[in-house]
Amino acid sequence: MNIKPLRPIGIFDSGIGGLTVLRAIHQLLPDEPLLYLADQAHVPYGPRPLEEVRHYSSVISRYLLDQGARLVVVACNTASAAALKYLRSVYPEIPFVGMEPAVKPAAEHTRSGVVGVLATPATFQGELYASVVERFGQGVRLLQHTCPGLVTQIESGALESSETRRILEAALQPMLEQGIDTVVLGCTHYPFVIPLIQQITGPGVRVIDPAPAVARQVQRLLVAGNLLDLELKIEAEVPGKPRHLMHFTTTGDATRLESMLPGLLGEKGPVEALTWKDSQLVSL
Repeated sequence: MNIKPLRPIGIFDSGIGGLTVLRAIHQLLPDEPLLYLADQAHVPYGPRPLEEVRHYSSVISRYLLDQGARLVVVACNTASAAALKYLRSVYPEIPFVGMEPAVKPAAEHTRSGVVGVLATPATFQGELYASVVERFGQGVRLLQHTCPGLVTQIESGALESSETRRILEAALQPMLEQGIDTVVLGCTHYPFVIPLIQQITGPGVRVIDPAPAVARQVQRLLVAGNLLDLELKIEAEVPGKPRHLMHFTTTGDATRLESMLPGLLGEKGPVEALTWKDSQLVSL
C-alpha cells in the first residue's frame, strides 16, 4: 500500500535546544508531522560570527524545504538573530517563525522593574534583540548574561551537574542581588534547566520559556495560510507499521541523539545522520 508523503513543519537548531520548541509545537498540534534538524557538528552557534551562522541557517533551510517543509521554525535565538530576516527575503513564499527574547511579556509583568536575560553573545549582538529592547524594554532595567559553557553542558546531558549549577549561579546571583523578579530565557537550550534555575532563584522569580508562544505563532500561520492538514493524512494505514510524526536528523552522532530523546522529550523517534559536504547537507 502507498503512503502519501507528508509535508512536515521543519524545525532546526544548532543542537538539542530546539527540541524545547518542537515539544511545545507537538503538544499544541499533535497530528502535524515534524522534521527536526540538529546541526551538532557546529554547536554551539552562540560564539560564532553572525555571517557564519547565517550560512549554516541558509543551507539547513534549503535542506528542510527540499524535504517538503511547508513552514520553517528557526528554533535557535542565535540563528534567528543572524538569519531570520535574510531567510524571509530569500524565501518570501515560505512562512518562517523565529525566536526573540521574551522582553515584552517580561516588561509587562515585572513588579520590581528589573529583568534578567540569559542569552548567547550573538543574540545580544543581533539587530533583533536591539529592536525588541527598543520597542518593549523602555522603563525596565535589563540585566544580561551570556552563561559561557551552559549550552555545552546541556548538549552533554549534564542538566543537573555541579558545573551547570555553577554557571547558572554565576549568572543569576548578581541579578538576584539587584532585584530581578523575572528571568527571560533567550536560548532554546535553557528551558531544559528551568528546574535548576528555579532552585537558584526561588519561587518569587518568574522564568519565561518562549516555546509555547512560538508554537501558537506556528499554529496561527498555518491556519492563516490554510496549511493545516493539507491532505497530509496517510491514505492507507500499513498494518503493523508505526506512523512516526516526528523525524529527527543530526550532523552529529545520531545514535547518541536517539538515546537522549526519551529523557528530553519522553518520546522516541528515528534519527538520521547527515553530514556537511561542499556547503550542502547529505545523508550518510
